[in-house]
Amino acid sequence: MTNPLFDPIIPRFGTHCAKWDKMEDLYGVPAEDGIAMWVADMDFRPPASVQAALEKMTAHGIYGYFGDDSAYKAAIIWWMKTRHGWSVGEEEIFTTHGLVNGTALCVDAFTQPGDGVVLMTPVYHAFHRVIKAAGRDVVECPLALVDGKYQMDFDAWDAQMSGKETMLVLCSPHNPGGRVWTRAELEGVADFCKRHDLILVSDEIHHDLVMPGHTHTPMALIEGISDRLIMMSATTKTFNIAGTHSGNVIIADPKLRATFASRMAALGISANSFGLEMATAAYSPEGAAWVDELTAYLDGNRQLFDAAIAEIPGLTSMPLEATYLAWVDFSGTGMSREEFTARVEKQAHIAPNHGPTFGLGGENFLRFNLATPRSIVETACHRLKEAFSDLQ
Repeated sequence: MTNPLFDPIIPRFGTHCAKWDKMEDLYGVPAEDGIAMWVADMDFRPPASVQAALEKMTAHGIYGYFGDDSAYKAAIIWWMKTRHGWSVGEEEIFTTHGLVNGTALCVDAFTQPGDGVVLMTPVYHAFHRVIKAAGRDVVECPLALVDGKYQMDFDAWDAQMSGKETMLVLCSPHNPGGRVWTRAELEGVADFCKRHDLILVSDEIHHDLVMPGHTHTPMALIEGISDRLIMMSATTKTFNIAGTHSGNVIIADPKLRATFASRMAALGISANSFGLEMATAAYSPEGAAWVDELTAYLDGNRQLFDAAIAEIPGLTSMPLEATYLAWVDFSGTGMSREEFTARVEKQAHIAPNHGPTFGLGGENFLRFNLATPRSIVETACHRLKEAFSDLQ
């Protein structure tokens, strides 16, 4: 049975699409038959409500400054309450140019040059980039790999702290490992931040993309942390509208909010009208129904991909609880990173993200984007089996 929302293959070459148009230059995977499974955007159109909002804008034909944002903020408040059980005040919402920009603004507003910023690695590579570019030190606290899943290792991390650390950036759900952190784990993060007097930035951009059987808990629902907590969320990953470069930094504490507001004003940051209109349309009952269909479809892709990986000796796919990003461990092959990567790229003609870019612990991994039509996932599975056929 086909799914009309997600099964159609939509050609993306020649559309200024980083994922497909830059694949050959960056990975040496030929455009003629290559499969782009690296950068985290989806090969699906957004909900019809989003497309309709954009078409309404273009039909009007005037693209001036955005004025009244009350409907936009009301949509965010509605979404967080109905989908996540999290009550957000209108005054708490700041709109940034995506969450990489949001992270950079938090680093700028709440830390000083030379401060240490803690990351639980391996983790989203853009965090490393903006922290280092700001003249702060990345403090890598490796996640423990236990029974094929990442766990937090607070005892080891406590021993790492030197006193120069002032911030921790949490990825929840976790990218690239796909973990949905439990309430107990999040409480542990809160306690860790209080012990070491750290501002906690919780990037929850994948919070809507949770597999069946798992439930995401917003860090804002953890008690006793609001005076040091910065929440970050966006429509961009959920609805595949990353090109709008819109995200939200949500701050409940008035003092933290005032500090962040002053940096936003000093840097002259204002919102993109296209992003605001599209986000308002996405955070709607129509958008919610679309997300429910999407997560079911992604779960089907996950099952297909994991079954194929399980048939290749030496390869292990970490259980995917959230996101659409499969994190595959190649260490069991006994191959060097260069060899298994070459097999994937040169033989299978698949472009994945390289594990070391995510920091300590990523050395033997590749990350595969499964948010693509199922027929493409099926082709990728067949090619991977062929590329490692000598192991079977």
